[in-house]
Amino acid sequence: MARTKAPALPEHDLLTVDRDALRPLAERMRPRTLDDMVGQRRLLAPNTAVRRAIESGRVHSMILWGPPGCGKTTLAQLLAHYADAEFRAVSAVLVGLPEVRQVLAEAGLRFSEGRRTVLFVDEVHRFNKAQQDAFLPHIERGTIIFVGATTENPSFELNSALLSRCRVHVMEAVSPDDIAIALQRAMDDEERGLGGRGLQVAPEQLQLIARAADGDVRRGLTFLEIAADLAGEGGVVTDATIEQVLADRTRRFDKGGEQFYDQISALHKCVRSSNPDAALYWLARMLDGGADPSYLARRITRMAVEDIGLADPRALQMSIEAWDAYDRLGSPEGELALAQAVIYLATTAKSNAAYTAFNTARDDVRELGTLEVPMHFRNAPTKLMKQLGYGKGYQYDHDAAGGIALDQTGFPDAMGERVYYTPSERGLEARFKDKLDALRAARAQARGEDDEA
Repeated sequence: MARTKAPALPEHDLLTVDRDALRPLAERMRPRTLDDMVGQRRLLAPNTAVRRAIESGRVHSMILWGPPGCGKTTLAQLLAHYADAEFRAVSAVLVGLPEVRQVLAEAGLRFSEGRRTVLFVDEVHRFNKAQQDAFLPHIERGTIIFVGATTENPSFELNSALLSRCRVHVMEAVSPDDIAIALQRAMDDEERGLGGRGLQVAPEQLQLIARAADGDVRRGLTFLEIAADLAGEGGVVTDATIEQVLADRTRRFDKGGEQFYDQISALHKCVRSSNPDAALYWLARMLDGGADPSYLARRITRMAVEDIGLADPRALQMSIEAWDAYDRLGSPEGELALAQAVIYLATTAKSNAAYTAFNTARDDVRELGTLEVPMHFRNAPTKLMKQLGYGKGYQYDHDAAGGIALDQTGFPDAMGERVYYTPSERGLEARFKDKLDALRAARAQARGEDDEA
């Protein structure tokens, strides 16, 4: 039997498909001018120094520091556009030093032909010191206009040599109102956006998406594109569609970066300032962002010993019990135990007297070196040691009047007496203070010193 001939491919086969239509909405809607960018008014508002420099084409090497989706890549591309320079981008996550050297060699050849190169290095903080040093001579010669993007604090993640050759510009998370502007532009744009699809999205739904984007324009446009795909051509985006798109979204959080340490700092300081409501908020933020609950349990225990101390010794016990409860229950049930501990620590009496006392004693140890133990405190298990005076003059406190040998010093002879622990007048420490004040005065009198000594 003769085989039937296969039908010919249509003219609009895979080789002729509009490639632009395959790009994500966020990429298609990337701003083409500075006026198209949303947010970053402090940095890019009309007549600011940075904007004037960019528009005049007099751009400089820089580090762009900001959260994801705030426009770092877009700004780098616009720098190249306004400077009439070649734009090259590399990611520190994907390339190594050989690839970087190849890009730099191409930039050098281009420079010799009278054309500049804007080299955009995404996630520049992931390059080690040697890799970062590779850019230095090229920045100095002007072979490249270096633009590094980072979500981490450059002071910690970039070496000083690179920082000295670049200006650091801080970019901020984009507000929900500005993200809503970007979303509306995508809705209206028939060339690059969704304007030709007859899509119906209510303004309040765009606001929901803008808030859910959590400062990330790219994320907001991605949510909108998913909603559009679920609605179909000419479709109406319903509240149920929005709920489906935004389900199980995660908030912006970096488990090891500056944002992480800023949030644990906020949690600790809210406990210290007796603000249980704010402390609970930061605990919930960190748990929501994926922070390790065991790490949080350890930090909560530290708060108990550092900021509550002996004003309420139960705080340490409760913190350890909460830690143990989390280990036994896991998430999410165990998180409630951590929350209870945070509430208790934030609410109870505070004192850093023990923390301060220990640090002061440790400073004396470091400063004064290895001082001898007083003879009366030394053990004398042998006859020779007794003959040498070990243990001589020791007073057994239980045999002394009142159960305390008042005239017996506890410090090395070369130090004299010291006062490290000064109890607060809060919580249980108020009772400690009364007792220690009287005891210290009695000891000073027994040594023949003034009460104020």
